[in-house]
Amino acid sequence: MHGGNEPLRSSLVHLSHIAICSILTGLGYSLSSISYTVLLLLITGDMKTGGQYYSAALFNAILSHSVRWCKTEPGMEKLLAPFNEGSSFFQTAVTNVFENLGTGRSKIPSVQSLLLLSAQECGRGNRTQAWLYSGMAFRLIDDMGMCIDGQRYTDSAKLSAEDIEIRNRLFWSCFFWDKLIALYFGRAPVLQNSHISPPRVIMDDTAETELWMPHGLSSPDYPPRQAHSISCFIQMCGLAEILNQVLIQFYGPTYDLSSSKALACALEQSSKMRVWWRDLPEHLKINVGALPRQAPPSHIVTLNCLYHTINILLHRTLLRLSSSNRAPSDINIDQNPLIQCISSAASIIALFDLFVRTFGDGHVVLSLAYSLYTATSILLLELQANPRNPQRYTMERLSYCLSALERVKKTNPVIATASELIHKELEALGLDIHAYTTLPNATGDRTGQSLHQPTFVPLSTGSQSFAQKTSSVPDHRNFVFMDACYLDNNDLTGGMDYDILDMSPSAFEAFTQIEPLSTTMNPGFDFF
Repeated sequence: MHGGNEPLRSSLVHLSHIAICSILTGLGYSLSSISYTVLLLLITGDMKTGGQYYSAALFNAILSHSVRWCKTEPGMEKLLAPFNEGSSFFQTAVTNVFENLGTGRSKIPSVQSLLLLSAQECGRGNRTQAWLYSGMAFRLIDDMGMCIDGQRYTDSAKLSAEDIEIRNRLFWSCFFWDKLIALYFGRAPVLQNSHISPPRVIMDDTAETELWMPHGLSSPDYPPRQAHSISCFIQMCGLAEILNQVLIQFYGPTYDLSSSKALACALEQSSKMRVWWRDLPEHLKINVGALPRQAPPSHIVTLNCLYHTINILLHRTLLRLSSSNRAPSDINIDQNPLIQCISSAASIIALFDLFVRTFGDGHVVLSLAYSLYTATSILLLELQANPRNPQRYTMERLSYCLSALERVKKTNPVIATASELIHKELEALGLDIHAYTTLPNATGDRTGQSLHQPTFVPLSTGSQSFAQKTSSVPDHRNFVFMDACYLDNNDLTGGMDYDILDMSPSAFEAFTQIEPLSTTMNPGFDFF
């Protein structure tokens, strides 16, 4: 990649600029790697001097990771032609990183390169490669002592404040990616945090106040916005800690849904989720009851979707646990697992639609696509609980989700597995979704089936009376939002034939007895 051919060198310089711009906006960069954006100044600076935070492997991994988001830009085809349409960057990154590992010297750029390679292979559906690359990254940070607080438990005199900050961020980046890839492919998390782990604190907050604009967006009317990258990353890591417990306790090979400990653990994590949402800074919280015309920065949308995804994963389990331990009328609205699942599913669909209307299908990252798949599993649960009387509203929502998942397969091939799982379940139910589906138009980035915007009603978390469930002052810090179609509106909204807040025990029991759709996207084969 660094030969003497001047046209190649010119193309590479131009591509480097585009890649960095793409990453800085957060659109071409997976949420698990947000912390890398605050290291780019160091990377680009060390590129000139040959410093410790730059390597050819990392440079090519960044280019490879960014090309997928830039391919449609004017002039990009010509720039990529000398590099085999961009695939050369990936192959060079792999070659370089293994050359670096062959020296036996662990370095931070090697960890970053491996994480980027893992994310790319994950999106492609190459589970073995993705798992191995991430595993090597996790072993490297352990080998380098990054899994412990560098200020408290090591000879910090050898490390500058900058070094410690970078090591802390890299540990938490690995910690979060460990949870996501374990979730995607049904594996056990590897990294655990404890009292000796690096603190979830970032001292340099310059990236928090930087202006953010989407890279590669054709619409000129998106104004620059404050990025809030640091606070988003910190909150994301807090979610990862809860997800870690959910995966270990309820989705691992040794979980036991019959035990009282499982119920206690589920209730504890549910409480932590409510606290996390309550304490989430307002600039990171998206109110689905009053969605803005344009989406906030992409990583903020993804953060909110991941919250609702984890909320569903937790309360799907709690729904089954609660069926034999307590009746739905015994608990407050904010603790009702069925309401939590349906509310979060509706929220994910609304947030996803806001995202694609603003940025287009081509910028959907895997974590967003997975969130939509998780929401779809709840729609499918509704149909399975009432297969003889499928509600048109649910079928239309499901049709929208399947259409969206089909469109994003271009940038996230692994999502094809999730789509196939849903279609198999629909076939088993004998339901034809095609009557509700609008096929996407391949000529446009933001085309496809439109979503009828739902009306979200804020539900009070302290009362079971419907009169007290609604409020003239919808403070989304204190309310669970529910799609009005699930409430008793004399069926004016075309909703379901039951009120989700006043469900009979038999109807609730139907939900609790169904085995939910698999949480994993395990294709069992390689795309490339």
